[in-house]
Amino acid sequence: MTVTAEKLSPDSTMRTVLNAYPWAQRALFRKYHIGGCSHCAFQPEETLAEVCRRHGDLAPEEVLRHIQESHEEDRRMLIAPQEAARLCSEGESVRWLDIRTLEEWNAVRLADAVRLSQDTMQTILAQWPRDALLIIYDHLGQTSLDAATYFQGQGFTKVRCLAGGIDAWSREVDSSLRRYRMEPE
Repeated sequence: MTVTAEKLSPDSTMRTVLNAYPWAQRALFRKYHIGGCSHCAFQPEETLAEVCRRHGDLAPEEVLRHIQESHEEDRRMLIAPQEAARLCSEGESVRWLDIRTLEEWNAVRLADAVRLSQDTMQTILAQWPRDALLIIYDHLGQTSLDAATYFQGQGFTKVRCLAGGIDAWSREVDSSLRRYRMEPE
């Protein structure tokens, strides 16, 4: 049974909250230090109220509001592949940042992208203009928001994440890019 965001309550399990708001864990960690390490972790079957109680008696309704507001902020950071392609074709200066593994990078990548590494991180922070459009992508669009949040914290003002990652780009914009699937370890 899928629970819609409107039906969440303090009695909702964390699994249900995360299903309704996929990026909720980042929002919880950022504001309340919940869910980012073993000390502040939670179990999928714990209720939101139980987690709030364990973390200083937080008000579950306030925490839920924060998750919802953060989700809307995150959605505004996403850019559809077609929109990104349109901006590029119109001459918009776009900096592409690939946050996938070296193995994935070697298999397939966008032509103008730079792969995130320690060296490129130093270059980006030291030399890239903070007001240039920076589009971050991963494989399926699941982790790029974490990187975007970091770059926003470093003063980058036009950070976007490619919705659906390189997989969506290859489906919707450039079918010549090989699609792939990651096998679980």
